[in-house]
Amino acid sequence: MGHVFDFHEAAAYEHWFNRPHNRAAFELETRLLRDLLQPMRGESVVDIGCGTGACMAAFLEMGLQVAGLDPSTYMLDLALKKIGHRVELYRGYAEDLPFDDNSFNYACLFTTLEFVEDPKKALEEAFRVAKDRVFIGVLNRYAIKGIQRRVRGIFAPSIFNHARFFSVWELKQMIRSLIGNLPVSWRTVCQLPTNSGRFAASLEQSKIIQRCPFGAFAGMVVTLVPRFRTRPLTVRYGAEDPTGAATG
Repeated sequence: MGHVFDFHEAAAYEHWFNRPHNRAAFELETRLLRDLLQPMRGESVVDIGCGTGACMAAFLEMGLQVAGLDPSTYMLDLALKKIGHRVELYRGYAEDLPFDDNSFNYACLFTTLEFVEDPKKALEEAFRVAKDRVFIGVLNRYAIKGIQRRVRGIFAPSIFNHARFFSVWELKQMIRSLIGNLPVSWRTVCQLPTNSGRFAASLEQSKIIQRCPFGAFAGMVVTLVPRFRTRPLTVRYGAEDPTGAATG
């Protein structure tokens, strides 16, 4: 089942998110999401593991039709308060999405894989319900910030004690094992602390810097090959009569 945020964890997450330096980091991350995903206005996206709705709010600003799913009712309550009824909210798990094949143009897993029970199954489900592209955003296993988070969890209780961190290489390996050699592009952001000043902020926008695989947040987009469901059709067959008269 993975980790499901309880009431206190959901409230603590929202409080953590609203700190100025965390919001600044989130803006870098969502800018990377938009640059990689390149969504078209009016198309649809499902935010898998939507949490308190920060990513869904960003998708709405991009002009998308948005659905969100999370296993935590407390997270969904906070998302509803933040966004209202502008999105469709579902309670469920990333490994078993309640949607048909190709239901959305895009699927998004934004710091979701860290907390699911079966990351590979969650990716497989995202690839199933999307028909164009899938964005995967993770906390980088090999970033300095990622190492700090894991070390801090040794000495004090932390939500990151429940998290599984990934690297760019691990993600690519999982994706290839599921869907083969489809187009994949990636970049990272938050190479430097968000309070490092304007120069650091402008440096973060450089696509050359973003190709460094050690930023605290890694974003990856998978471009999918269209999949079509087929069903057998009944073909009527008329057998020949030995006497020469047509039958059937």
